[in-house]
Amino acid sequence: MSSEVKVPTLGESVSEASLGQWLKQPGEAVAVDEPIASLETDKVAVEVPSPVAGIMGQQMVKEGDTVLVGALLAVIETTGAAPVSAPAPAPVAAVVPASAPAPAAAPAPEPAPAAAPSGDAATALSPAVRRAVLEHAIDPATVRGTGRDGRITKEDVLAAAAQAKQATPAPAATAPSAPAAAAPAATGDRREERVRMTRLRQTIAKRLKSAQETAALLTTFNDVDMSAVIAARDKYKDAFEKKHGVKLGFMSFFAKAACLAIKDFPSVNGQIDGEDIVYFDYVDLSVAVSAPNGLVVPVVRNVDTLSFAGIEKAIGDLGKRAREGSLTMADMKGGTFTISNGGIFGGLMSTPIINPPQSAVLGLHRIEDRPVVRGGEIVIRPMMYLALSYDHRLIDGREAVTALKTIKEAIEDPTRLLIDL
Repeated sequence: MSSEVKVPTLGESVSEASLGQWLKQPGEAVAVDEPIASLETDKVAVEVPSPVAGIMGQQMVKEGDTVLVGALLAVIETTGAAPVSAPAPAPVAAVVPASAPAPAAAPAPEPAPAAAPSGDAATALSPAVRRAVLEHAIDPATVRGTGRDGRITKEDVLAAAAQAKQATPAPAATAPSAPAAAAPAATGDRREERVRMTRLRQTIAKRLKSAQETAALLTTFNDVDMSAVIAARDKYKDAFEKKHGVKLGFMSFFAKAACLAIKDFPSVNGQIDGEDIVYFDYVDLSVAVSAPNGLVVPVVRNVDTLSFAGIEKAIGDLGKRAREGSLTMADMKGGTFTISNGGIFGGLMSTPIINPPQSAVLGLHRIEDRPVVRGGEIVIRPMMYLALSYDHRLIDGREAVTALKTIKEAIEDPTRLLIDL
């Protein structure tokens, strides 16, 4: 007997996806609810579980193909079905030469046993982790997970790969032929590689280009003295983490400061819908996060009602799940205002692009000591450039400049956040 695996419902208004990766190959054992494929939608990666236990049968689509909701992906043969074991080596042999051309025929059956140890752990591996495991040829059973509930993260796999590389140089040094074989590679040949854009990258490209073509984009800049926030963080970070179980970062200060500015200038949190302007009496904060497959923007709901600890916990959880590839469509939906922190990558200044249909985005950058004038004297202060990009169709220059100035003043004097000033 066999069971069909079809493309599941992917979320509201999402009708198609791309097959990002097959997580199981024909002939491999599959457990109930074990992921067999990873689908890439416009926003997130979605794993497709097996409805039954059995053996992976025929795969109907190839990696990179576009599939519609309800389309047939693969067939799972029930455990013990004799016909499946015979054709299994052929598809596996077709996969082996891609990574190891020399052993083409004899080692063909070996990949199946190699994948077996990861069967039990596979259900806990995200698409990003699976990709890292395959790229670095790491057995998940040998990796100690540091994520929630012992889950293996991409960083764990990279660390294991680094340890493996450190262990290999010694044998390589004993084989003088290895350097000789590597020498021809450095011949100066000009090479190029053509890789199909992932659905997520295509969506990012379309949305950002659409924002430039539709909105009247403008960016206003300011700089902020981070001395007060840094002093407050240094003073209370230990007590804060002990009480709330999360570290006190700078994002919660800027989120609170942005909410303060939005109260005075609602258009910064508004959107254009046709000939109407939509104002929101809440702030759903989109936080730009760098994920393995590209930039994603998960949303912290009702950030204006959250405490500092609530904001830090929410942002930390979204960031972690973005790196693990476990964000859901619900995590990405909506958002009324965005904060993008390019400072974590060392960016000094940028002009961020708004996240449609939003009308404004706050860009944060790196903190560096710079000479400034205070009380007629030149002193050194930890300074950061701020950038507010906005849709000039909705937000006037006066509103944008004053809103950014409000954020600056709240950061330089955090007491304003407490007294709503």
